[in-house]
Amino acid sequence: MKQANPVGISRIAVRRRPGTRHLGILRAGGLNIPVALGRSGIGFDKAEGDGRTPAGRWRILALLYRPDHGPRPVTRLAARPIRPDDGWCDDRADRRYNHPVTLPLGGARNVSHETMWRDEALYDLVLVIDHNQRPRIAGRGSAVFVHLARPGFRPTEGCVALRRGDMKRLLARLRPGAVIDIR
Repeated sequence: MKQANPVGISRIAVRRRPGTRHLGILRAGGLNIPVALGRSGIGFDKAEGDGRTPAGRWRILALLYRPDHGPRPVTRLAARPIRPDDGWCDDRADRRYNHPVTLPLGGARNVSHETMWRDEALYDLVLVIDHNQRPRIAGRGSAVFVHLARPGFRPTEGCVALRRGDMKRLLARLRPGAVIDIR
């Protein structure tokens, strides 16, 4: 019987499936997992709201999980439970662009944001990646995550999405410092 790598998975590769725009395969340590991609496919020229999954090599920073939808998943990654007031700023005019925020944001104007505590299961398990973090450039894309897929692998707004069972298997094998390479 083949032994699992005791060090864990340090690299994930995501590739578009030939003949499709928004479906792909995630390969990691012997796993081949179907994924949904952005509605506009994969591209190097990511812009806010374009529906592209950003091509590149990104560090996996942490796991966020919804504690009322299950216990903390088995993983060696830094993990934090999502709270009902968690959000992610996607307003390119705001100084908090592409950063986690506490809701409500308040202020004189309506600041655009993602709500992390959702009625749907998409954000029950979320891998935060360092896309557009350093340097952070307004308008180059925000809230790009690896999260749970919609039924039928419907396209995302630019994230990578997989089934819950596949995500749990991946989480159990990822090591801190892992990267995701999207092409």
